[in-house]
Order: sequence, then C-alpha cells, then structure tokens
Amino acid sequence: MSGTSVNIRPAALQDIPSIMSLVLELAIYEESEHMMTADLDIYTSSFEEGHFEALVAVIHNEIVGTAIYYRRFSTWKGPILYLEDFVVRESHRRMGIGKLLFEAYVNEARKTGVMCLWQVLDWNQPAIDFYNKYDVLYEDNWLNVKIYF
Repeated sequence: MSGTSVNIRPAALQDIPSIMSLVLELAIYEESEHMMTADLDIYTSSFEEGHFEALVAVIHNEIVGTAIYYRRFSTWKGPILYLEDFVVRESHRRMGIGKLLFEAYVNEARKTGVMCLWQVLDWNQPAIDFYNKYDVLYEDNWLNVKIYF
C-alpha cells in the first residue's frame, strides 16, 4: 500500500450509501445487477434493525471496501458469522485491503468463538484464489435454493 493508511472499522449508519455502492459494483462484476432489488431505504432500515453488520475499509475518508455479515444459527454447527458480501473497489484492489477486511471479519468470528461461512461463485477464480490462501473447506453436494416474491 506504499504509505497509504487503511483504517478498518465497524460500519456506521452514515456509511450505508457507500456500502450499497460497493455492493452494486459487485453485482455489476457478477453480471447480476438486474437481481439487486434492495434500495437505500431497505439497507438503512435493515442496518438500524440489526439484520446485518459490516466492516468498512477507509482511505482518506473514502470507503473503499466492505465486509457485510450477519449472525445465524446452524442446526448442525451452532452459531455462525455468515459473510454475505465482501468487496473492495476495483480501483483499490491488489493493495492488501481485502486481506485486512477479511481478517477483521475472521477475527470478529474468532472473538465470539463461532464459525465463518460464506459462498463463492464457482467461476470467480480471483476470489477462489484469495480464499485458498486461508485454511478453507469447500463443501460439495449443496445447491442454493431461492424463492423470489
């Protein structure tokens, strides 16, 4: 990062528009922008109601990355910290920001003794390569199932 200071901190309500912008950037990357139906009001109220938490990476007062997660319960594993989305602005990738954000998320889970869980698209080789730097386990035999209303 050559002298650039990155601050990783918990997200605050005023960060929600920047977080949503990062998620939109991710949706565009995944060619799924048309599936993003949550708007700023939904993000704001969901954050205020505690439906999700987030960490943000900040450089010079600009949010350049986020890790969005929530607590859930697995009937087989117990409490889990589920990583919903993890994104760094394209202009700030390959600077170590993703590593800092991801490790802050993992430390958040470690503090409370819960397991980390997330999904990665099978075609997203850069993300798979990133996760392979950690002691991860890929599960087989599971399909995502959804109903949209």
